[in-house]
Amino acid sequence: MNAEIQHLAWIAGKAVLLYATAIVGLRLGKRRILAELSPFDFVAAVAVGAIVGRIPSASDADYLAGAVTLIAVLFAHALVSHLRHYSSVARLVDQSPRLLVANGKILQDGLRQSGLSRADVESLLRQHGVHKVGGVEYLIFEDGGKVSVVADGARAPPSETDLFSNLTRGQTRGAANTITALT
Repeated sequence: MNAEIQHLAWIAGKAVLLYATAIVGLRLGKRRILAELSPFDFVAAVAVGAIVGRIPSASDADYLAGAVTLIAVLFAHALVSHLRHYSSVARLVDQSPRLLVANGKILQDGLRQSGLSRADVESLLRQHGVHKVGGVEYLIFEDGGKVSVVADGARAPPSETDLFSNLTRGQTRGAANTITALT
């Protein structure tokens, strides 16, 4: 029985090591392949799919080995999810946002780092209702493949004073309390 426990522990250890290796490999790679998943979510999804797809039909792997592998991968994913709250871990696991357009000009370094082309940027802008690169103050490629578009001349969000400038003092207090209660 002891040899079987050691064998299962080695299977779990290999699963965790492969999970970490895949995260590092994807973290170093381009973002295009990840769509909107973070590297560690992508690795977990693929690993779970591979385990669930392989174990039932594999003659050389029993259910217990598959279950231990699956639990190890899910545990590693939960652990990484929790540890991402620490900035040092988040820097290792997550990509930082990349600036693709600044002041109406496409930044070639940002495109290269993100694995995107000029056509990709133009498509992303069209999806956000922007038809000219020159009309964009900033285009930021966010973690998970999403983009943020700051149009040229965009203002900061209005302050509470701006929102309630035409109300009396009593009405302002009541409206502010209502908004605070809703958030």
